[in-house]
Amino acid sequence: MARRALITGITGQDGAYLAHLLLEKGYTVFGVARRSSHSEVDDHRLRWLGIHSDVQIVDGNLTDLSSLIRILRETKPDEIYNLGAQSFVKASWDQPIVTANVTGVGVLNLLEAVRLETPSARFYQASSSEMYGLIQEPMQSETTPFYPRSPYAVAKLYGHWITVNYRESFGMHASSGILFNHESPLRGLEFVTRKVTRTAAAIKLGLADKLEMGNLDAKRDWGHAKDYVRAMWLMLQQDQPDDYVVATGETHTVRHMIDVAFGQLGLNPDDYLSINPKYLRPAEVDVLLGDPAKAKRQLGWRPEISFEALIGEMVEADLARLHRKL
Repeated sequence: MARRALITGITGQDGAYLAHLLLEKGYTVFGVARRSSHSEVDDHRLRWLGIHSDVQIVDGNLTDLSSLIRILRETKPDEIYNLGAQSFVKASWDQPIVTANVTGVGVLNLLEAVRLETPSARFYQASSSEMYGLIQEPMQSETTPFYPRSPYAVAKLYGHWITVNYRESFGMHASSGILFNHESPLRGLEFVTRKVTRTAAAIKLGLADKLEMGNLDAKRDWGHAKDYVRAMWLMLQQDQPDDYVVATGETHTVRHMIDVAFGQLGLNPDDYLSINPKYLRPAEVDVLLGDPAKAKRQLGWRPEISFEALIGEMVEADLARLHRKL
């Protein structure tokens, strides 16, 4: 029989790419989605990948334990991937309680549902490099101390440690992937990479004349979401659960990312770039650089898509999207 997988956050970037990967591997894929009056919009990433009719969407919410128990009882998954979260860092200062309930306590709700209903299922928790925050080591590994700098990062840290606790307390096959920044054409417009690539495309087509940004000196370890969901799957194929940093091991400044995106279109960003203080974070994370040595050694994982190829793919996708609207 085909293995069965349940993905929370299936309508997000990672959920869509993970669903695509699992379908290619012959899984039956279920996705948890909050009921919405805009369902035809919510599944646009699944439609982009051409898999919207191949996944089975079930109504549920990470803040509602009873709905999670019902879903597990009905779907009986072999593997569970918790990608659901309030995942926009800047919004977490405006919505700290929602962020805590969904991104933090939501993990506990799902783990408890798994413990009660499908304790033999393998569980993946999407942890985040934002947990390192004010970095304590130049390169962050699984043993680097955490110092979260946003309500989002604090909530992610709770989700990370409660996953470790359930693994050690109840013997669950529960693993966490500490994923560094990963992007794609499916990234939401509220994220800096997609904001840049879409604005560059809009300027090229004469639809915009300015790119407003915040901190150009922030450095991030950026990879492609398609590579990173492969690491998620590999974690749940291991005999023993564990935690892994998933990263490229190289950083780029926001300014360099802008240069690559605009350069793809033959544009000089200095002609369009301006700094707006409203885009600065209350507490900045200056540098994030992941050490993926453990994932490479134990999972046999390697990133396959370069930074330049990633940004180029995003620019071309946004150019095509905007062309269709003209």
